[in-house]
Amino acid sequence: MVIDTLDNAHRYECLHPRFKAAFDFLRNPSVNELPAGRTDLAGDALFALTQSYETRPIQEGKLEAHRRYIDIQFLVDGEEFVGYAPLTNQKVSAPHDDAKDIAFYEGEAWFTLLRKNMFAIFFPQDAHLPSRHTDKPSAVKKIVLKIAVSS
Repeated sequence: MVIDTLDNAHRYECLHPRFKAAFDFLRNPSVNELPAGRTDLAGDALFALTQSYETRPIQEGKLEAHRRYIDIQFLVDGEEFVGYAPLTNQKVSAPHDDAKDIAFYEGEAWFTLLRKNMFAIFFPQDAHLPSRHTDKPSAVKKIVLKIAVSS
């Protein structure tokens, strides 16, 4: 897992061959105007999911993880807490669904606050719980970049 601001994204472009294209996409000011839904950047190898929602309580929800995709979760607007835990210490609550590339887990997580222009990178070994709040809901606009692990 990585958490940082878009100003420092260049430091992580070497971690995967598609990260530079992903971060270049996020640096374009027009991403702030994207409507909800999917934007293809390189077909199923790299695409963006734009979402708008209100955060939910930390106590609700389950950790999730993906096998085929790395997530870069970027906050266009608002703030939210995101949970993280190493996948190795989690109890499976719903096994991996190959069609949706997601599994759910129960276990302890560490939370950190993401604000506008911040991102979190979640690799397949990172269980994560996004879209949370502590005291009250917050309106969020987020872009989740899905980057295929293998070429």
